[in-house]
This record gives sequence, structure tokens and C-alpha cells, in this order.
Amino acid sequence: MSIPKEPRQIMINLMYLVLTALLALNVSNEILAAFRTINKSIGRSNQSIAQKNSDKYAIFEESMQIPSERPKVEPYYKVAMEVKKESDDLINYLESWKRRLVAQSGGWRDSAAGEILNESDLHASTDLLVEKNKGGDTIKMRLESYRVKLLNALGLDTSSALAKQLPLKIEKVKPSDANPKGEWSAGNFYNMPTIATVTLMSKFQNDIKNSEAMIIDQLFDKIHEKDVKFDGFKAIAVPKQSYLLAGQKVEAEISLAAYKTTANPIVSSNLGHVTKTEQGIAYWENTAGGTGLQTVKGTVSIDMGGHQESKPFEFTYMVGSTGASMQLDKMNVFYIGVPNPVTVSAAGYSMEDIDLGIPESDAVISKGDALGKYNVMIKKQGKVTAVIYANTKEGKKQVGSQEIRVKMIPDPVAEVAGLSGSIGLPSNRMKVVSGINAALKAFDFDVRFTVTSYDFTYLQKRQDPIGPISVNGPLFTSNKQVADVIGKCKPGDKIFLENIKARGPDGFTRTLNTIIITIQ
Repeated sequence: MSIPKEPRQIMINLMYLVLTALLALNVSNEILAAFRTINKSIGRSNQSIAQKNSDKYAIFEESMQIPSERPKVEPYYKVAMEVKKESDDLINYLESWKRRLVAQSGGWRDSAAGEILNESDLHASTDLLVEKNKGGDTIKMRLESYRVKLLNALGLDTSSALAKQLPLKIEKVKPSDANPKGEWSAGNFYNMPTIATVTLMSKFQNDIKNSEAMIIDQLFDKIHEKDVKFDGFKAIAVPKQSYLLAGQKVEAEISLAAYKTTANPIVSSNLGHVTKTEQGIAYWENTAGGTGLQTVKGTVSIDMGGHQESKPFEFTYMVGSTGASMQLDKMNVFYIGVPNPVTVSAAGYSMEDIDLGIPESDAVISKGDALGKYNVMIKKQGKVTAVIYANTKEGKKQVGSQEIRVKMIPDPVAEVAGLSGSIGLPSNRMKVVSGINAALKAFDFDVRFTVTSYDFTYLQKRQDPIGPISVNGPLFTSNKQVADVIGKCKPGDKIFLENIKARGPDGFTRTLNTIIITIQ
């Protein structure tokens, strides 16, 4: 390019160059401001993840203090401590590089605020990490080594499925005119402003902390992967005698029985046999023989994760020779709003001649799917007397009766995402939850409750609460204000679901438990 000789043209060209430089400087300032914002955001995220990781290590420490837990926790605790050390060392290593970069570029304008004096400097990154010191190659080697050590902590290699999920990755750099060999250091650090390189270092630290959290979670899972996790429970009431005379004392043992639906028990007994085992429950039956009190004894065995445990059981029943009887097939009471199945019989009479009635009540009785079986619908609480009739040549005759209590269906439990009470949910999961469910667990009848209304209150950190907002129906989307608030929720916010109403098949409206959700 020739230099013009006329002073006027030289002045025009210089003004053009100055204008172009000023325009480029404005763009650079916007970019640098963006890097400052990103770096501060990553810094806050790193503090949050570090706290969560610290909480997990604290749980490891607590588990080590429990004698019964220590043998299975200790091997994974040692690995976790190695992972923590490697992570802390690499975090500190990258932090030292950030300090060197800032010092090389001219130091801090305001160290407390994280403001770099010459954040646009291009030489510090190039000199320290690419050309002179070649620190970028060492950083890459340390990151790759750390990644391999994390996978080795779980006995995995770089071809495993988990390796693809680890946040910390060393991406290949595509060759270019300025970097024909596609060198990683040059691709990431050559001619990069100091603030951009510091931000990239913060991003690596964030990936390290997230990868550390993922490995710790996996170690936690391994501690309990052989444990038997019970996922169902039911109420068990066992009377000491199943047949008594008027005036005798009735005694029973009542408890909650937990079981695992995917682990079927092995049952042996002196009488009868098990017809099937499914969903973690064994079904026993026998043909009544002889008369008087019959005692059934046996054992229940289950695999407890590498070893088998057995427990004895015992129950009794009375075999009679005459009279009529009625058996409530599901529970020892009638429930309002559901068909209560019963079985009746009368010694000396054909099943075709047996009938059931509940006089002086509004009960509706319908025949079941076999002789002697009935379904009873009751509308009011209290007590009713069920009467067994036999059709004889002389007419209908009462051959037995039984007084039965009538109760309301138990209250269900309000749940969000299958959880109840004070719970924590990640923001991304909360945003896809449809609404509130009313679940009735450990109840023999198939009963469905529907949430009819609730009050919604949203509380942000250091903000006034939003609500309570009255919502009809179970869905969050049925109220736009509620849906909008949930769509913007973030960690630390709280949601209060109160005054939850639900209606069941008995027609009664129940007020359910409060749910408090902390967004994580």
C-alpha cells in the first residue's frame, strides 16, 4: 500500500484508521463486559456446588461413625477422600494460573470486586500458556489425568457410558490458518484477552466440581446397592384366636409390615401350601380339616443382598362343625363408598340356599362372582348387623348374624412428584410436575381421590410472598399465575401448598396435609 503524499489525504486516512480503531474498541468493551458477567456467574455456581459436595462428604463422615454402617461405608469413604484431594488440588492449581495471568497482565484494579486492570491484554495468555511457558500443555495434561482418575475411582475407563456424561471434557481443536496443527493450547489461549482466559479457567473449575459431585453420587449408590430396599408396606392385624364365644377377651397384634415388591419370599409351613408369590407377598391356603383350634407354623426367608435371613411365623384359626359364618374378605370393617366383599356360609345348607341381608340400614347388597360371595355398599358410619339367612322348606330362616363397624375411608396423603411433607426438588424437575396427587397407600381397596382445590404461596429470597392463590383442581397449569411463577422458580425459593382439599368415592371432602417445597 503506497502512502499518499498530499497532507489532506494523509489526514483523511489517519482519521479513518482512528475511527476504525474506536469502533473495534467499543465492540471489545461489550465482549469484555460479557466475559466479566459470565465469570462472576460461574464463580457463584462454583460456591454452590462446593457447598453441596461438602454436605455429601459430611454424610460420609457421619456414616463412618455408625458401627453397623462403617464396614460397608469405609471402602467407598477412602475412595471419596482421594477424589476430594484430587479435585481440591486441581482447583487450586487452576486458581494459581488465574493469579499468574492477572499479575502478568498488570494486576488488579479492584481485587475484592474481581476487576482486572488490563482485562483486554492479549499477551499474558499467549506468553504464559502458549509460546514461552507453554503452561496450556500442562493444564491439558492435568485435566486429562484428573478425568482418568475419576473414572478409575469407580473401576471404569474412558469408553464407559459414564465417561460420556462427565461434565469435564477435553474438546479437540479444529485446525485453522492461525493454528494449522489444531493445538489445544493455541486454540484456547492464543491471543485471548486476560478476562476471557480467566473465565475459561473458572469454567474448568466448574466442570471439575460437577464431575466430582457425579462421582460422589455414584459412590453413595454403591454403598447401598446390595441393601434390600423396601418399597411397600401394609398394616397387619393378627388376632390370637379367630373364633370366640360371647364374653371372651379378644386380643390381637397390630403392626406395619414392609416388603420389597421385586423380592419374593420363600415360605414353608406345617399346614397348607403357598399358591403363589408376587409383588413381595406370598399367598397361603389350606383346606380346613378336623375341628377345633388349628395352629400354623413356618418360616419366611428372603435374600438380604448376599445372605439369606429367615423369620418364624405362627397363626391360628378355628374349624367348626355347625352354624353359619361370615368372612369380610378385605378388612374387618365396612368402608363407606366402596364395595365391601364378604363371604358367607352355613353348615348343613347348600350354598344356593344361603342369602345375606342387613336390615334397618340403607345398605345395598349385590351378589359376587361366586356362590356365597357378596359386595356390600354402606352410606353411613356407625354399626350394622349383617344377618345370614337360609331358604328352607318352611321359608326363610335366620341362621347367623354378625355386628360390623362402618368407617370412612382413611384420608389420603397429598404428594408432589411422589413426595410429601417438607421436600426438596430441583428447579428443572419442579417445572415439569403437573400438580398435586392425593395418594391412599397401604389400603386394600382400589380407591381414587381427586384434589379439588388448594392454596398456593410462593416465597423468593428476600422478597415478599406471592399468594396465597386459590386454585381449583389438582393441576398447576389450571391457574396462569401459578404456572408462570413455577416456570421462573430458582434454587432457594420456597413453595407452600396449603388447605389442600380432596374428594373420594364416599363423597366426603377431606383437608389434607400441607406440602412445603424448597427449590434446589
